[in-house]
Amino acid sequence: MKVVCVGGGPAGLYLAILLKRQDPAHAITVRERNPEGSTYGWGVTYWRPLLDRLRAHDPESARAVEDASVRWRDGVARVRDLTVRHRGDEGFGIGRHKLLEILADRARTLGVRLEYASEAGGARLPDADLVVAADGAGSALRARHAGHFGTEVRTGRNRYVWLGTTKVFDAFTFAFVETAHGWIWAYGYGFGPRGSTVVVECAPGTWTGLGLDRTAPDRQLALLEEYFADLLDGHGLTGRPAAEGGASWTAFRTLTNRTWSRGNLVLLGDAAHTTHYSIGAGTTLALEDAMTLADALREPAALPDALARYEHRRKAALLPVQSAARYSARWYEDLPRYLALPPERMFALLGQRHSPLLPYLPPDLYYRLDRAAGHLEPLRRLKRRLGPRLARALQARELAARA
Repeated sequence: MKVVCVGGGPAGLYLAILLKRQDPAHAITVRERNPEGSTYGWGVTYWRPLLDRLRAHDPESARAVEDASVRWRDGVARVRDLTVRHRGDEGFGIGRHKLLEILADRARTLGVRLEYASEAGGARLPDADLVVAADGAGSALRARHAGHFGTEVRTGRNRYVWLGTTKVFDAFTFAFVETAHGWIWAYGYGFGPRGSTVVVECAPGTWTGLGLDRTAPDRQLALLEEYFADLLDGHGLTGRPAAEGGASWTAFRTLTNRTWSRGNLVLLGDAAHTTHYSIGAGTTLALEDAMTLADALREPAALPDALARYEHRRKAALLPVQSAARYSARWYEDLPRYLALPPERMFALLGQRHSPLLPYLPPDLYYRLDRAAGHLEPLRRLKRRLGPRLARALQARELAARA
């Protein structure tokens, strides 16, 4: 089979690796529009279950990814001048450049052809048995047939910006700072021995009230360094190069598609779906897409049937993740509702932000019920069974009231 993956991110590279491992006779090309090594971003996160799945599909690249990753178990929340630390599941961070380097090296070793600074433009698809659109949320291949794919985009309310710092966090760290124009907060996590990612977020009124919508990028970074001085311990913040937009604020766009394939063209990763960054699952979901597509193509079936099987399996797997992402984004949009709680309770509800019931109960009541359910098995079962049903009923009532 001749395969062209358009997009040299984790999804496209990993799919190429898996297909080449399945059958070395496959002729596989990965085309990336940017020069090699010129990716945007500092680090990505993932958790132990992904590493286990990577090992099952390609042990060699999994070992390289694990060896290049940093680990943490603690979560830290700073609220004003108070700090709370909780022990949680083992998390991993790896530099995006390093991840792509590992996957590109592995793909080349297996015989995949990598073409950088290579556009897949024009009206015609590349000549191949299978063309994979792994070119991100702004996919040009998908946009050509947006009507067929049924592409829908919902824009969130809050504004956010991705930044880097030389401060190396030893835990996944949250910092919430109150300003004269409302709250502004940051998530920080390490990705290597010399740096960390910092995502800063705030409500639109805070963004404009602080002047971040009209301040030069260098001054923006200086302002954010002042607000998060306790978090950064004297380290600075860095944005994208000025030629790429500098400290570029945006609102998150949740993208879905009604169908994921058209003939021999199939969507992969962010080209097919996006989930809010606050759940830290983007790279994981992209790699899982690649695993599922490779598995579907290995099973004996005509190409349309294999692509339909891939889509069905991934859409089913994504349902709980997309739900968690929606409620996580809403938690941050409703942040003042939770910051009135004592910090340890606020942090506990931060960990519960994926719950469909949390937005519809007073935060302190939810906290007490959740604590009680943690000690009593009958209450845990009741929460699992009735929570989603009650949340759907309350949400339907809320939507009816708005109509």
